[in-house]
Amino acid sequence: MKPATFRPSRADLAAAADRTIPDVLAPGLAVLFVGINPGLWSAATGWHFARPGNRFWPALHRGGFTPRLLHPSEQDELPALGLGITNMAARASARADELSAAELVDGAAILTATVARYRPRWVAVVGVTAYRIGFQRPKAAFGPQPETLADARLWVLPNPSGLNAHFTPVTLGLAFAELRVATELPDRRPPPTTA
Repeated sequence: MKPATFRPSRADLAAAADRTIPDVLAPGLAVLFVGINPGLWSAATGWHFARPGNRFWPALHRGGFTPRLLHPSEQDELPALGLGITNMAARASARADELSAAELVDGAAILTATVARYRPRWVAVVGVTAYRIGFQRPKAAFGPQPETLADARLWVLPNPSGLNAHFTPVTLGLAFAELRVATELPDRRPPPTTA
């Protein structure tokens, strides 16, 4: 495993195109987070949501899912918290818009099989556009979805990419917290200290 201080070079990033990275999975998770696809930084490091500026890990903590802000290199701590990560499309790319609609539709079918196998209680897709395309739900909005996925409840969260300027770190944290409350998981953040 690469150390948390590893910073991929331009050559590392170029070589990472089309790579895949392992899912963070275990049976019976409370929430399986589903990214769109690995970025080049993630493919070069092997860590989900690894690019500096991606706000997934801060949103996860602000939402109360983790007791502290985890570094992407600590992703293997998630299953002990009842959390996991996979992607709609497996291959890495510089930008999510490089994926075809067919890749997202195929990815949704693979995700359905993964969910049927691992049986998480909730599936949270991180990116409404990928969800709309992959599951052919063009009018889907953020939040809980009316359908289930292999008996798991479905939720759509905003894309935490730094390119998504519609959501601030605070509003992303609130969106993640809304999901956590729906899942009935406890707020794992330490209580605020009083002076």
